[in-house]
Amino acid sequence: MAGATPTEAVVEVAERDLPLHCPTPQTPVWSYHPRVFLDVAEAGEIRCPYCSTLYVYRGAKPKGH
Repeated sequence: MAGATPTEAVVEVAERDLPLHCPTPQTPVWSYHPRVFLDVAEAGEIRCPYCSTLYVYRGAKPKGH
């Protein structure tokens, strides 16, 4: 996958952040969009289809379902 450009938002996530959804609880209310769950652990990085934020997973691959 392509990396982010200097103007794009990049958010690093870890195991404690899973399951990941965008917008996150830290997202300002004015920039909310419909919640979408993202499988960042499988791909290593994933881009939100609504706001284009790039999420990069930094952690061990989760075990389980």
